[in-house]
Amino acid sequence: MNFSDLGLSPEVLRAVEDAGYKSPTPIQEQAIPYVLMGRDVLGCAQTGTGKTASFTLPMIDILASGRARARMPRTLVIEPTRELAAQVAEAFDIYGKHNKLSQALLIGGESFTDQERKLDRGVDVLIATPGRLIDLFERGKILLSDVKILVIDEADRMLDMGFIPDVERIVGLLPKIRQTLFFSATMPPEIRRLADAFLMNPKEISVAPPASPAALVTQGLIVVEPDHKRDTLRRLIAVENVKNALIFCNRKRDVDILNRSLKRHGLDTAALHGDMPQSKRTETLERFRNNEIRLLVCSDVAARGLDIQGMSHVFNFDVPIHAEDYVHRIGRTGRAGNEGRAFTLAAPEDGRFVQAIEQLIGKPIPPVSIEGIHQAALSFEEGDGRRRGRPQPGRHEAKSAGHGQRPGRGKPQDRPRHDHHKPQPGKDAGHGQRPEHRHPDGPRPQQPHFTPVTMGASLHPAAPAQPPRQDHHQEGDDGRRVVGFGDHMPAFLTGRGKTARE
Repeated sequence: MNFSDLGLSPEVLRAVEDAGYKSPTPIQEQAIPYVLMGRDVLGCAQTGTGKTASFTLPMIDILASGRARARMPRTLVIEPTRELAAQVAEAFDIYGKHNKLSQALLIGGESFTDQERKLDRGVDVLIATPGRLIDLFERGKILLSDVKILVIDEADRMLDMGFIPDVERIVGLLPKIRQTLFFSATMPPEIRRLADAFLMNPKEISVAPPASPAALVTQGLIVVEPDHKRDTLRRLIAVENVKNALIFCNRKRDVDILNRSLKRHGLDTAALHGDMPQSKRTETLERFRNNEIRLLVCSDVAARGLDIQGMSHVFNFDVPIHAEDYVHRIGRTGRAGNEGRAFTLAAPEDGRFVQAIEQLIGKPIPPVSIEGIHQAALSFEEGDGRRRGRPQPGRHEAKSAGHGQRPGRGKPQDRPRHDHHKPQPGKDAGHGQRPEHRHPDGPRPQQPHFTPVTMGASLHPAAPAQPPRQDHHQEGDDGRRVVGFGDHMPAFLTGRGKTARE
């Protein structure tokens, strides 16, 4: 099938031909006709299959007739990240160059003044991240009452980043009668519920099993000790024919640390994560696209929708905590019919996360060996610590044998009690003596690896011993002993004194 068979206008077909595309992908082949018909669409396809063009091409044709009004966009495209929003804006520029359509890109890190100026002139296509869109709406700079088409792109990433409440608020500001296009690479139950709430009788399109990696990506897994991961990565880059590559870390600070380490070993690298200024992020991506940078160390901000032509490799320096992120990361390579290679470096304690990924993609990740690198074995024990939540040595001691809780965790009733209760008449043996502190379940069990501290003992240097305190007792009218407060016993407690009324 050719693009000309999908019902697109001659202007759009000419722009597609100028971009070098001959035939549509499966998601484009199925989605474009229904979008042109005005139907709601629920599209699920693996990353790198052309979801962006499946809604930009028909939208350009729909918007060809009509005129934009000031501060009232005709269509709205919501994206989870700045990079993905900028990429969609670039797609509209490429495919809409033979149509006179205006657009505005609303992302954080850019000038409010420039964005407001574009809105005042009127835009046909508004592409925005949720936070900046709500900011400008609350400033009174946008009216959403004229939106005819809503696109929610990378919906599962919206869920991961916590944008769903913002998206629900934005959808509540739009007209009830509209066309909604909902695209996602994975379809977890939460996303399915959102689709049921936002869409009306949608046409469901699924061209690949949910969360399946691209078929042209060769995968590999290397298990090493954490201290050996950097050396393993450098050797892997040396033996592989790496044209350009993304190297993913789970934490932003690890991105900077790994980037500096690779630079010290003479590799051409740069860093990309969400804490960088937007101007720096845009500049870094542009240099990477122009092959001025060979290796880009990044966080998951680059895992969704980032389209770099001819990406040869992806390296997971950290195993992703969420299994779906693995599919998105390795989907940056093996795009547009090209082959790609993806390697994951795992520590022994990452066994449960690797297992979750393999269950999601439906097959094991093939192990890879490197000469001179000693490989470890994955551990699947429930109690293994990992990056976040691992107790600091010495801060939480292990619980006694037989308890299945992690150190420092568990319910309050499972922890040793440090009760400093006062002696009470008739309950404690002997008056004037400190009560013995007891564990709620009996005698305190012996703690492993450390000497128990006697309850009530001071942690400061020992002070000179003080003579034991002698409690004073007096006898009441009924013959029972009364616990007093020293030599200054109030008369009303003894029953012998008379009150002012008497």
